[in-house]
Amino acid sequence: MTFEELKGQRWFKIVNSIFKFLLKQWFFILLGVFIALSHSYPEFAKQGGTIKAEYSIGYGAVAVIFLVSGLSMSTKQLTVNFLNWRAHFTVLSTSFLITSAIIYGLVCGIMSAHNHKIDEWLLAGLIVTHSCPTTVSSNVVMTKQADGNDVLTLLEVFIGNILGAFITPALIQMYTTGPWSFANPRKQSTGDSTVSDLYREDMKQLGLSVFIPLFVGQVVQNIFPRQTKWCLTTFRLSKVGSFMLLLIMFESFSTAFAQHAFTSVSHVSIIFLVFFNIGIYLLFTVFCFFYSRPKFILMIFKDEPNETHSKFYRYSYKIFRPFYYNKKDTVAIMLCGPAKTAALGVSLVTSQYGSTSPNLGKILVPLVLYQAEQVMTAQILVNFMKKWIHYDDPKPGDLEDGDKSSEPSESSTDIDQGEIHKNEIPSGNINSHT
Repeated sequence: MTFEELKGQRWFKIVNSIFKFLLKQWFFILLGVFIALSHSYPEFAKQGGTIKAEYSIGYGAVAVIFLVSGLSMSTKQLTVNFLNWRAHFTVLSTSFLITSAIIYGLVCGIMSAHNHKIDEWLLAGLIVTHSCPTTVSSNVVMTKQADGNDVLTLLEVFIGNILGAFITPALIQMYTTGPWSFANPRKQSTGDSTVSDLYREDMKQLGLSVFIPLFVGQVVQNIFPRQTKWCLTTFRLSKVGSFMLLLIMFESFSTAFAQHAFTSVSHVSIIFLVFFNIGIYLLFTVFCFFYSRPKFILMIFKDEPNETHSKFYRYSYKIFRPFYYNKKDTVAIMLCGPAKTAALGVSLVTSQYGSTSPNLGKILVPLVLYQAEQVMTAQILVNFMKKWIHYDDPKPGDLEDGDKSSEPSESSTDIDQGEIHKNEIPSGNINSHT
């Protein structure tokens, strides 16, 4: 039987379809494999384990992600997005203040129900988790997959984690009072580090795994632009970030299993946490969408200012109209706002509560599970986000029918290498499409 005849067989078509489906789901399959490995051999990839994962993965894998980002992003894009103070305000207010306040209110309500099957330290862990900054690596990978503004995401990650060394301990201190005072880090006799130690470790990790790889990528890209583009396309380096993300999750789960995090609480608590995390991530994602594109701004500022409008209207338009973000920026905000870091979060929590604290595992369970669930949920959502970004793109048939002169939508003009198009300047452009 020839290969062509074999291809015509029904069973071959079925097997081939299954294989193609599994190939598309490679991320989730490998994630399951890594979780199984971390459960069976937690000592291998835990922090301080066989491969010293806090360095080989915590620094190495993250550095690879940002090196690839540095190679693929133009310096002009970074400069323009760095000056986008409106987006910084939106992401930081969501990531630190709004989400943590909502979680605090929800867990207070859960605690008042006095359900003894839900561990109180697990609820305290939810407060700690949502006081942490946005995740270091998955945001950049996911935003790039969705064709969002990954340059803006990278900057939000950098800024958020720098400020997180100060803001996260302060938020934890603020929330762990009154009925939550049992979880206050100051009352833990095993605390390992001061705030200055936290900041020093935070800056060390951000500098070595984010800033230096990004800087090296930028230098190489500007000196060898053609060679860099060839390497990115030939070796498909954009896929490397997803695999590095799996390694980071491998480290987080290994550390959690090694500290008996999942066996320190009841099965009911774990089941509750799994569904709660998915629900709260989706809730925050929807919130970030409406927070990024508030309709009342369009209602107030219907027209572009001209000489017939008052000075007050013109200045108000320049200040407030850009808070209605374009699609690419909205996707970046939707992925940054709800996300929480485990790469730096585990270090922040461990240093405050102490590596030998009997309740450390319970505190870490929500953080580790949330990271895994936010990545899995985002992997599904990025497909919808990508379709939404390109929904108004001109179709090939439209161009053939003479629509070449039609004005492009906000998502139809991509940022090319080393080139910024006016409708993609995130919030400085008051004429961004809606």
